[in-house]
Amino acid sequence: MSTSASAQGVTRARIVTALLRDGGRVLLCHRSPRRRWYPDVWDLPGGHVEPGELPGVALVRELREELGIEVAVPVGPPMRQVRTDAFDMQIWLIESWTGTPVNVALDEHDAIGWFQGDELGELRLAHDSYLAMFTEALAVG
Repeated sequence: MSTSASAQGVTRARIVTALLRDGGRVLLCHRSPRRRWYPDVWDLPGGHVEPGELPGVALVRELREELGIEVAVPVGPPMRQVRTDAFDMQIWLIESWTGTPVNVALDEHDAIGWFQGDELGELRLAHDSYLAMFTEALAVG
């Protein structure tokens, strides 16, 4: 697991995720109830940046491992960054990929699904900033 150190000396995981948008819907992964961190919530696909790995390259790898799709390495900065005591997460908007997303990471997710904006408020989301971010991303699209 790749980590970064904060000014307080706390080591945080480096996470990359994708907001896959297809028209008026976004793809989310349901984290298995057996997961140690953030169990039984809907989350963005992605994962940890490996030591020595660039974040964009990590995102391409994670989307291949979790969803079986191929994406280009993102160009430019992420659309959003989330920092907590435990992790630094970069989120990229992805609107083009090759393949059909399927749940390849059965040990991590027990379901994946496409959701329209009016369905998102009914979901238990992994982070409290997600709903506003999804709503904003869908409004622009």
